Amino acid sequence: MATTDRIKQIIGDHDIVLFMKGIPAAPKCGFSASVVKVLDALGAPYESVDVLEDPFLRDGIKEYSDWPTIPQLYVRGEFVGGSDIVREMYASGELQTMIAAQAAG
Repeated sequence: MATTDRIKQIIGDHDIVLFMKGIPAAPKCGFSASVVKVLDALGAPYESVDVLEDPFLRDGIKEYSDWPTIPQLYVRGEFVGGSDIVREMYASGELQTMIAAQAAG
């Protein structure tokens, strides 16, 4: 399966997806760790994808989103942003609203 197709499938199969370095229990960068903390604080179930496991995926997600950094958060197929944006949205309450809308279906 082509990398882009794999990314589309992952994003399509899960309401909330975090492409990150490492896993939630052991993030391998501070930026990924900060997004994990936000998502854990919200209590929303999410799928995590360790981009360090696959260099094609690591490069492919950056190309797919046209965003140069990891982590990357997607909610219902929509690219939300990276660490700074996620933390800002959490601080403003915007992320909670987005997640609540996702949970409501």
